[in-house]
Amino acid sequence: MNLFQSVQPSILDRIWLTIRYPYDVVRNPVNTLLSSPVLSFLLIPTFSSYSTSLNLLFFYVTWSTLILSNEPLKVELLGTLAVRILFYLLPALGFLAFDGAASNLAVKIKEHGETALPMSEEQGRSKGRWWRIALVSTANVLLGLLIQSSVELVFTKVLHIRSALKISTSLPMPWAIAIDLIRGLFLREILSYVLHRYALHHPDSPITDYHMTWQHTISTPYSFVANYDHPLAYIIRVFLPTYLPALLFRFHLLTYHMYLALVSLEETFAYSGYNVLPSGLILGGIARRQERHLMGEGKGNYSCLGIVDFVAGTSLGEDVVDDVQEEAENNQVQDRVKGRAKKVGRKPKSRSRS
Repeated sequence: MNLFQSVQPSILDRIWLTIRYPYDVVRNPVNTLLSSPVLSFLLIPTFSSYSTSLNLLFFYVTWSTLILSNEPLKVELLGTLAVRILFYLLPALGFLAFDGAASNLAVKIKEHGETALPMSEEQGRSKGRWWRIALVSTANVLLGLLIQSSVELVFTKVLHIRSALKISTSLPMPWAIAIDLIRGLFLREILSYVLHRYALHHPDSPITDYHMTWQHTISTPYSFVANYDHPLAYIIRVFLPTYLPALLFRFHLLTYHMYLALVSLEETFAYSGYNVLPSGLILGGIARRQERHLMGEGKGNYSCLGIVDFVAGTSLGEDVVDDVQEEAENNQVQDRVKGRAKKVGRKPKSRSRS
């Protein structure tokens, strides 16, 4: 009897690893990145953790087991689907349920009030349009997954070259993750501007009518609107700007899923229609620009973050520089208020008698 014979994970073990994988993808590498000595010392000393090495070890074992016991394509597709479900589809569905079940509360935090509710008459409630938009949005997400799997099959089975994304048992270094995320998001910003403006809003483009008669028929956004469009327009506007940077830089699969999680969260909150968002500077500015793009009939704000729009002079309303200045002014006001509060709360010093 060979005591050192490797034991293959059971079906239940594989299912559990697949379910837990998206959580580990986001938690452990981010924890490792934020706990690196230089970053912890300079930026976030209160967040440093003594269990980083142990968490990384556990994640490495989980990741290696997942890769060695499954087909690489299966890991990539199931992980991608899980990330999209957890960070886009489920939050979008939750926001939709909240808008419908607690409309009296939701209308108070919607930027455009009652008209922004997905189930209002202005949004086509009588025609049941909200569930059609949710269905098309979900179908487009699955379409993107189908294209991604097709690219991998062409690379590995037809052309017999390496996979489009790097899939290995080795883990990417924290700074490599950070660099890939930065250049991936930057290239996505450029691609989204070029493709959105010249393929979907140019008068000579044959796809412009598809985009205008699908997404631009919605007056005010909610989360499912982010991926609602004609399938061809969706591929050009959403899928290609997101996937091409990962393909060009050949992201590690972990990096790609973290990148996709960021993009999914951006879509969820930027199109939510709420005026209360986790980050006023980033998500708040993005949300306002996306609203102006839809409500302005696509005459500007073509990029995701608004950086290229600022450089090209196609911003509608406030641009990214205005957002930064406004945030700086708000921080100065808050600092002054806190400073005055401390002065008021300070006890007068007693004078010493000579």
